[in-house]
Amino acid sequence: MDRNGQHTDVTELPYRSAAGAPPGAEVLDFPGLLARAQGHGIDPYAPKRPGFHEVITVRSGTVRCAVDFTEHELTEGDWLWVRPGQIHQYRSGLSDAEGTVVLFLPGFLNSATVEAARVDQHPWQRPVRPTGADGQAVRSVLTLLESEYRRLAALPLEVHIEVVRHLLAVLVLRLAQLHGDRADDAAGSAAFRGFQQAVERGFTRTHRVEDYAGELGYSVRTLTRATRTAAGCGAKQFIDARILLEAKRLLVHTDLPATAIGERLGFPGATVFTKFFRRLSGETPAAFRARAWGTRR
Repeated sequence: MDRNGQHTDVTELPYRSAAGAPPGAEVLDFPGLLARAQGHGIDPYAPKRPGFHEVITVRSGTVRCAVDFTEHELTEGDWLWVRPGQIHQYRSGLSDAEGTVVLFLPGFLNSATVEAARVDQHPWQRPVRPTGADGQAVRSVLTLLESEYRRLAALPLEVHIEVVRHLLAVLVLRLAQLHGDRADDAAGSAAFRGFQQAVERGFTRTHRVEDYAGELGYSVRTLTRATRTAAGCGAKQFIDARILLEAKRLLVHTDLPATAIGERLGFPGATVFTKFFRRLSGETPAAFRARAWGTRR
């Protein structure tokens, strides 16, 4: 949303390596992030939908940002993990704070790390602030990652990439444990991970748990139990929440009428979409858009 209360187009942001940077990951301070955006012709303060992970930590000062309609204020010691596909916007000047941003592509980390840290699963709902020994461990790993990342010429490129990959793996594993993302139930985790990926591919096509269960070879009960363990809600609620999120994104960041949004999300008609949206959010799509844009209708 811009200052006049109208929608602001979201920039779909693919990953493009900076000149001289190893492919797949970058470790930047805030001035470096601003320079990177400028180099790619991107407004660093406009809403964007990155196709990569963005792990943000603040050393001093305050950084305000929004991720999928949730406002965050990050201060010293806070960590926030923005996942690919989320809509992210910095709300305050990055030059007024000090911190680090780690960018990395899906697929940069090995499959064992992805599974253990649940890298591809549901995003964080809030920042974390590790303290005590945990805080010291995370800071130490980040310091080593920053140091090794800057020493590109000290090692052969393939070795340098592996050093960065392994140090980043340690960082995300520690952050995931602090956030409570533990893969205690391996079977349940695998079921949920497959379900989440299937929903991401198909939520505009089908809203039925039964269809995903048939596609994945699980029972509805298994998917529901796995989703409740991993995400804290049932499988149907998980699908509905994903649809609602996309509806809100389209209402705020496009001029598409509600009828067209409902069609895009797989609803058979405008009335069905409006009932769904009101049931989950407590207001109509038009009312939500008016409130988000700061206008009266």
